[in-house]
Amino acid sequence: GPRVRFGPSPTGFLHLGGLRTALYNYIFAKKHQGTFILRVEDTDQNRVVPGAAEGIEDMLDWAGIPPDESPGRGGPAGPYVQSQRLELYGRAGAALLASGAAYRCFCSPQRLQLLRRDALRSQQTPRYDNRCRHLTPTEVAQKLSQGLDCVIRFRLEKGVQPFQDLVYGWNKHEVAEVEGDPVILKGDGFPTYHLANVVDDHYMGITHVLRGTEWLASTSKHLLLYKAFGWEPPQFGHLPLLLNKDGGKLSKRQGDIFLERFARDGFLPEALLDIVTNCGSGFTEKQMGRTLEELISQFEVGRITTHSALLDLEALPEFNRIHLTRHIENQGLRQKLVRELQGLVELVYGDQQVDPDVLENEYVERVLLLRKGHISLLKNLVSSDYSYLWVRPSVSRQQLQTISAEVDEIGKLVLGLLTRQTAALTVEEVNKDLKSLQKQTRETKYSSMMQLLRLVLSGRQHGPSVAEMMVTLGAEEVCGRIRRALSS
Repeated sequence: GPRVRFGPSPTGFLHLGGLRTALYNYIFAKKHQGTFILRVEDTDQNRVVPGAAEGIEDMLDWAGIPPDESPGRGGPAGPYVQSQRLELYGRAGAALLASGAAYRCFCSPQRLQLLRRDALRSQQTPRYDNRCRHLTPTEVAQKLSQGLDCVIRFRLEKGVQPFQDLVYGWNKHEVAEVEGDPVILKGDGFPTYHLANVVDDHYMGITHVLRGTEWLASTSKHLLLYKAFGWEPPQFGHLPLLLNKDGGKLSKRQGDIFLERFARDGFLPEALLDIVTNCGSGFTEKQMGRTLEELISQFEVGRITTHSALLDLEALPEFNRIHLTRHIENQGLRQKLVRELQGLVELVYGDQQVDPDVLENEYVERVLLLRKGHISLLKNLVSSDYSYLWVRPSVSRQQLQTISAEVDEIGKLVLGLLTRQTAALTVEEVNKDLKSLQKQTRETKYSSMMQLLRLVLSGRQHGPSVAEMMVTLGAEEVCGRIRRALSS
């Protein structure tokens, strides 16, 4: 089967753009019984953030798209970290020097800086002028004997072959005409991106490279490197940009596109996978609520279009609501949510008198089933509007009597109603029943009766409707609260 890879730089957290690239690679691999590889591209050592590589692998696991081979899992083509493969790049550089496809460049950083400044002054794109390309073997030997620092550059040849991109179709970039010969090995023995990624894709047996469209213009350069090595190149497919919904770049500044944040805020990974593929292309259908299995079965690489993918993050809660509903409906996943919700209740209401009864699995499960489809995040259920579910109010009879003198009568009417009620309560039915009960009181207005019941059930003046509270609490809990209030 195919072998594909995701190659992030460990410079920070995994963000939605990276997740999308990883996801398309994962889906492609699973669709064709292939292998998905995580390779950490840390050749720019100055920018490496300690722990970032592990964080990226953790987030792929969290998202449900774990790699088959990776630094953490190992595998037959390791090491999977570029800084541990320096010997390989050194050998590759030496082979290109020997064949004349590469040369040593002794230009000082100062000279390169001047070239750059001159180019910018005359409004040209800065490029290396290939000066050292013409050094004779004798001149090279002489400079080496003087102990001069050097880098290795790759000779860009004119007349590149067009290649067929899986997304963009036939393509070619005459790189030799727009840029100078690129550095492939730095003085410290570290490779640049272009060399490392070609060498690794070859030795790791990568068959298909699915990466962001920002690399499309470099592909002709990579193909020249494959040709210089005499290697068979993989197939390339470039994924259109992921932009925010007004067409600007996704901003990493506010930190609002990092996976860690979504995980911490309680979003389900499925909702993220669904939204980043929904705004893109490559799938037969666009409906919300698709699972990873459905994404895999609907995926066809030929369906990816070149249009930028516009991500509307304001729609994420709605995506999450649909996936959360699916989790609540699934018995196994529901048990996990029950435990999570119990944890949230203890976290948020732990210092208030949470009655052990309201943490019983059965009670918590009932709450989930009743609020299914009404909440977009599990943590909505511990917001102040829902505090009545977890903290039993302590209301005295005197308090209630200031609202209506008919406290006992109203209490008995509601208790009678709920003990007669055998079917599950619905908000519509309860509203009807409450209206007819109010007609049986002597002098209490409907609004006062509601105020009274609201206080009995939640201890608060505001919040959801009384009928909604009664339905969510259930008959048994409502009766218990009324009896406690009447006897206090």
